[in-house]
Amino acid sequence: MSNFVVSARKYRPNRFEDVVGQAHVSLTLKNALRNDHLAHAFLFCGPRGVGKTTCARILAKVLNCQNLNDSFEPCNTCDSCQSFNENASFNITELDAASNNSVEHIRALIEQVRFQPQQGKYKVFIIDEVHMLSQQAFNAFLKTLEEPPSYAIFILATTEKHKIIPTILSRCQIFDFKRIQVQDMVAHLQHICVEEGIEAEPDALNIIGQKADGALRDALSIFDRIVSFSGKQIKYEDVISNLNILDYDYFFKVVDALLMEDVSKMLLIFDDILKKGFDPDLFINGLASHLRNLLVCKDPQTIPLLEGSDSLKQRYGNQANLAPFTFLLTALNLCNDCDINYKMARNKRLHVEMTLIKMTYINRAVSAVEMPSRQEEKKTPDLSKEAPSAAIEHDPPSPAAKKPLAADSSGGIVQQEETNNPKAQPLAKKGSPLPTNHTKAKLPATNKFSVQKVDMNAMLEDLKNGAEEKVEALELSQEELQIAWDEYLAKAPDSVKAIMRATDFKISGDTIIALVSSKLAENTIRQESALMEHLRKHFRRPSIVLQIEIDKSKILELPKPKKILTPKEKYLKMAEGNALVHEIRKRFDLRPDDD
Repeated sequence: MSNFVVSARKYRPNRFEDVVGQAHVSLTLKNALRNDHLAHAFLFCGPRGVGKTTCARILAKVLNCQNLNDSFEPCNTCDSCQSFNENASFNITELDAASNNSVEHIRALIEQVRFQPQQGKYKVFIIDEVHMLSQQAFNAFLKTLEEPPSYAIFILATTEKHKIIPTILSRCQIFDFKRIQVQDMVAHLQHICVEEGIEAEPDALNIIGQKADGALRDALSIFDRIVSFSGKQIKYEDVISNLNILDYDYFFKVVDALLMEDVSKMLLIFDDILKKGFDPDLFINGLASHLRNLLVCKDPQTIPLLEGSDSLKQRYGNQANLAPFTFLLTALNLCNDCDINYKMARNKRLHVEMTLIKMTYINRAVSAVEMPSRQEEKKTPDLSKEAPSAAIEHDPPSPAAKKPLAADSSGGIVQQEETNNPKAQPLAKKGSPLPTNHTKAKLPATNKFSVQKVDMNAMLEDLKNGAEEKVEALELSQEELQIAWDEYLAKAPDSVKAIMRATDFKISGDTIIALVSSKLAENTIRQESALMEHLRKHFRRPSIVLQIEIDKSKILELPKPKKILTPKEKYLKMAEGNALVHEIRKRFDLRPDDD
């Protein structure tokens, strides 16, 4: 059996230029070496797996490298570099403060500082996890750290900077290591795949980078695990199944079902997710992240905040164009409330399902709030229009008269009406012939009950047929766009009307380009979240995109302010136009105020 070396050790950087995602640290250290401004104590702090100890080792090798050139990178070929790589260097000492944190260990370290290096210029002491030192050990280390010998260099590394006492921090040059970005991890993993002869899908490596949460060492450990599982071909499906990650395809399907108000499809998708072993809270948090990504794609300026491959970003952008801003914001708020109250819910599945059902009808609820007048326009239907063959005249109902609903034996809904004539004629049905005399039939006074059946199956069938009718989209033209714009303008606030009236348009495919004259006008129109939904409803095109641009030709140049003349300049100006001004000044011995 061969000795396998994990990728985190096999591909550990040996040069500053190979360090991933910490260019600011590498460049600062190389410039300090180049300008001979090297400090005697360094503190490398940051999250785990970002390269703190790696940079400390590279710096230690550079300080004693025998073949140092202008690039200030270790050669890894001289005796000093080779001995360090083989853990046989007497000039470089590594101490793990997690297990050597007492005063005695620090005193032993101070004793080693007293001896000069036998080979090379510097003795380098690397103390890892320095925050684990005890209070007494820190105090014993203070004097040596403040005034070490000229040949001693201390490099401290920690993941918890706040646990180090201020007296130690003030004696060190501090370098903050940042979390490694996903794209940097993906590039490094692709390089390893080339070296190892492995074929990997970009989406698969992207998922590994996101799962690592900013730590490259974790990403390499996950990479080794996936390679052991799938061999020389890493596929996206293998990664999500091995890491037990909920596929983002589910979230795209859920949002599509929410936009189409398809409750059944949405609940079946959620049930499939639960059957695969995922917890409901994991799903609701993943859906919140998905909605956040769609919200990020609504503005081109925030698209760089989206992490993922180019194909995934394109997919997010396509769905973001179909989802209104109000829908995304409301759904995100519902996800947040569901996550907060999840622990207190006894029936957790029902708790999440109720949240999803609320999301399904967001667009309908927003439309009801924005257009309350539609509710007022729904009046009692005119019976003369329902039954054109006979105009019917009703007596005013008595205060005690009521019309309760009941269910008949066949499951239909019946309406009970009071009448004192059991042989009263039924209402004329639509399509029946008109009476010859065209007289109005008057209903008698009502005391007893007669039953009229309402066919619910026919009503549902009519609703279904109406929903299946296809509505053709309107042509996106300048004239029709102006009509839609004026319709929205009539309902817009007064503060917005002046800006919208001065807006010009250009049409490019399904993109409406609004030309404004200032940044204020751009921000004002961009904040009108209902404008995009109005345009899409008017043209019946969910793919319409509104793009706002500043037209430089509309920018008004303010006139330059007139120069305020001094009294002396006013006198000279008057004297140029009238020579008598000089005579008057001399006769009365007058002088300007600033003389």
